[in-house]
Amino acid sequence: METSGGIQASLGGRYATALFELARDAHAIEAVEASLATLRETLAGSDDFRALVNSPLISRTDSARAIAAVAETMGLDATTRNFLGVLAENRRLRDLPKIIAAFRTLAARHRGEATAEVVSAHPLNDEQVVELKHRLRQRVGREVSVDLSVDSALLGGLVVRIGSQMIDSSIRTRLNSLAHVMKG
Repeated sequence: METSGGIQASLGGRYATALFELARDAHAIEAVEASLATLRETLAGSDDFRALVNSPLISRTDSARAIAAVAETMGLDATTRNFLGVLAENRRLRDLPKIIAAFRTLAARHRGEATAEVVSAHPLNDEQVVELKHRLRQRVGREVSVDLSVDSALLGGLVVRIGSQMIDSSIRTRLNSLAHVMKG
């Protein structure tokens, strides 16, 4: 398996690689990816879930029990549920966002896609996402999987990162550049 690009260099990357290999061997990459997307949305939207994942005060046993109950309620696939138990036992649940991002990159590579992290000032509608994917596909020459997030501090525009390449068309950056030029 090709894991260049530094994914295995981090602890989260090593966990993501292990999960990817388990999912690949079980022919469950899509199911695991869907479960991880659900986890990502829950992390973004639930203060209680973030507290469970990040709290150092919860014992390993209690953390494992709680994460198993939550995973069952969320309807996550068996591979992901077991993996979350391992993370809880190893006190690595706090690394879940990094693991999810690295897994998405590995899954996209497996499908022959590039992965783009896209930050916008406002949520993009479906038409905008389709157009963005089309333009990125033209730029990189292959299918592109997008990881969308919102940062209202950008004021407008987008920041797109594909691998080590970054395209920053945000209004915040343009205003900062203009201010720098005006200073002389």
